[in-house]
Amino acid sequence: MRPLALLIAPLLALFVAASAPLAEAKGKAHHAPAPAASSTHGQVLVAAANPLAAEAGMEVLRRGGTAADAAVAIQTVLGLVEPQSSGVGGGSFMTFYDAKTGKVTAYNGRETAPMGASADMFLDETGKPMSFGRAVVSGRATGVPGAFALLGLAQKEHGKLAWSSLFGSAEHLADKGFKVTPRLSRFLHGHAAENARPDVIAYGQRPGGGIYEVGDVLKNPAYAGMMRRLAKQGPAGLYTGEVASAIVAKTHAEPLPGTMTLADLKAYRSKETPALCHPYRIYVVCVPPPPSSGVNLLQALTILEHTDIDRRGPNDPKAWLEIAEAERLMYADRDRYVGDPDFVKVPVKGLLDRQYLAGRAALIGDHAGPAPAAGTPPEAMAMAPDATNESEGTSHFVVVDRWGNVVSMTTTVESLFGTGRMVHGFFLNNQLTDFSFAPKDPQGRPMANAVAGGKRPRSSMTPAIVLDRQGRFVAAIGSPGGTAIPSYVLKALVGVLDWHLSMQQAVALPNLVAKGDVFAGEEDKFGPQTLAGMRALGMNVRTGQGEESGLHGVILRNGKLDGGADPRREGVVLTH
Repeated sequence: MRPLALLIAPLLALFVAASAPLAEAKGKAHHAPAPAASSTHGQVLVAAANPLAAEAGMEVLRRGGTAADAAVAIQTVLGLVEPQSSGVGGGSFMTFYDAKTGKVTAYNGRETAPMGASADMFLDETGKPMSFGRAVVSGRATGVPGAFALLGLAQKEHGKLAWSSLFGSAEHLADKGFKVTPRLSRFLHGHAAENARPDVIAYGQRPGGGIYEVGDVLKNPAYAGMMRRLAKQGPAGLYTGEVASAIVAKTHAEPLPGTMTLADLKAYRSKETPALCHPYRIYVVCVPPPPSSGVNLLQALTILEHTDIDRRGPNDPKAWLEIAEAERLMYADRDRYVGDPDFVKVPVKGLLDRQYLAGRAALIGDHAGPAPAAGTPPEAMAMAPDATNESEGTSHFVVVDRWGNVVSMTTTVESLFGTGRMVHGFFLNNQLTDFSFAPKDPQGRPMANAVAGGKRPRSSMTPAIVLDRQGRFVAAIGSPGGTAIPSYVLKALVGVLDWHLSMQQAVALPNLVAKGDVFAGEEDKFGPQTLAGMRALGMNVRTGQGEESGLHGVILRNGKLDGGADPRREGVVLTH
């Protein structure tokens, strides 16, 4: 038995024993076969949000690189060609499957608040939470970047190629230029608060005048220089020296200067922990632990085990009711209890308690009712509900290398172009606006996600890896989308694991994000009969706001890798 199976077998046996009587009593035991267990050896795959980034990763894999090596190349190109979404100045979470050991590791590259950050730094002059538009472009919004500390750690542990050899594609494209895509052009022509910032205006101005249009060639020589610096110096090229000084200076500029120091940057460390793994039917789903919202995705999946969704399908209104109600329960608990576990007690065990989740699942009826309140899981402390609404400037990619190692990585600068402040060719994140702007509610109860120096804000990023009960790889999936990320990943997992769709079909399923009393979704994609049935069940679906999902995933079926790229974005799946 593989090491991972040794670690999780007692836990799985406990959960299987606890859930079996309920499944038998309801007559809903899952009998669908698992994907055929076989090795991915010799096959490689990259699914990413831009063809140039995917090709950069594939080039590394062709040279004999690992999934961790390819992740560096993919991120560097993504930061160049879709700077509105992720980059050197942002953060990330990675879930990594080691085919040799069977271990699933979570890497936490979430940004940290400067040590000088205060709980009230997003309150205005009257003591009330300031507007998001004001906060997002402020110097206070930027956390210490974490994506390249994460990549440095993961590549050191799981890479085969020299770190310095992984930046060539990004450096070349930055020097020679790349063609502006419709998505980048659309956001450069946008009207968000960041678009009014001088750095975004300057970045978006083409040499001949006007804003870059689709097909224009955009060069970023400063970014090429940053790639050479990182290739030579490693992550230290970001966290010390000239670049670190530039970051500090930019965050100290008006409006609302921040408190970041060189010491904050130098002290940053990515965290490495075992992934949080939990059974779902005949599978095991692994995600990063808090401050990621992965625990809440696991909650929603376990709640769905108490339904008959596996016997329904994507055209069944009742199936979408079950998904929506699981989402509403998931978000109610997430918004009350999840924060940085180094600062607050997150009741992970209680949130995943089988008896507790059975009680939550019992709240699902035949019709959408009032918005559910948070439950009281075992060992939970009295916390206030948090209304933080994360922005959507994010990307996700998956990689499978020839040895069967797998990367599932979600990466972000938070809002589009982050704070709109740029240094050395990359934008700084506005990740600290993911904290609750108010540290307490009117009753004086603390927010789990309140600001504190050195703290990491709660994140919706949920890069997932799915195993079978023997610890063998089955699938990897993740998405951008801000607060909606767990919903997007949930519907895709239901699609591939319960409805046995291809990965491409699953990521293309209509999006439905149910939170509180709001049912936001792609009403034009459900089909008139399904949509009418959903409304008859109390779900008044309306198209939501912000960026769409950007799901990228892979599933191993019958010995072959089956990848999917979200048609809502510009991504591709490459195999070899």
